[in-house]
Amino acid sequence: MKQPFKTRFHHFFAGQGFYIVLFLCVTAIGISGYLLFAGHSSAGGDSLAAGGQTELIITPAPSPVPSSGPAPSAAPTPAPTPSAAPKAAPASPVPTASAPPDVPTAAEANAAFVRPLTGETITAFSADDLIYNETFMDWRTHEGMDIKAPAGETVMAITAGTVSDIYDDDLMGTTVVISHVNDLTGIYSNLSPSVSVSKGDTVQAGDAIGTVGETAIAEIETPSHLHFALQKAGSFVNPDDYLPDWDE
Repeated sequence: MKQPFKTRFHHFFAGQGFYIVLFLCVTAIGISGYLLFAGHSSAGGDSLAAGGQTELIITPAPSPVPSSGPAPSAAPTPAPTPSAAPKAAPASPVPTASAPPDVPTAAEANAAFVRPLTGETITAFSADDLIYNETFMDWRTHEGMDIKAPAGETVMAITAGTVSDIYDDDLMGTTVVISHVNDLTGIYSNLSPSVSVSKGDTVQAGDAIGTVGETAIAEIETPSHLHFALQKAGSFVNPDDYLPDWDE
């Protein structure tokens, strides 16, 4: 007698049917795992490395997208300024020729000059060559000229000027200094102590300024005389280049 379907189905699963169901379940699980693994592989996340290990691949972050505004332009590099051509050095001014200090200028030659007194020159001017000095008994330069004249002889200004100083020099005795025209300075020494002018007086050519004395101890062995020196711009010059001859 046939058993009902329910009873037969129950006996089937109680026997071999259990193993069939178990096989189907394992198969379904395998297929699901394969599909899941295949989906991850196609997405590019992980890849299967050799030896059965999974290798992690890190994708670098994308570069930032520049803003839509215009990119700031770099500051323009200034063009090099061409160096100016070197300026030529200014030409040195050509010095104007000037007369040597011991040569009178045209203005001085036209000025009125007189000799300080009439007499013979017994010791000449010598700025370079040594002259024997009888008082000191040695050889030395002589920055003036000695004009022979007796004591008390009148001494005159050689040209116009102003008395700038009067003093007693330890070696050259009583001295009168006159600032003359054209930067000339007359130095009248070996005068008697009583002079005829005062400091600041204005004199003209031929005006008396004093008399010959015997006050210059540096030339006491020289016959009675006037020691006259002349400076041009502070340098001693030869008085004979400016004075007329003594017999004129």
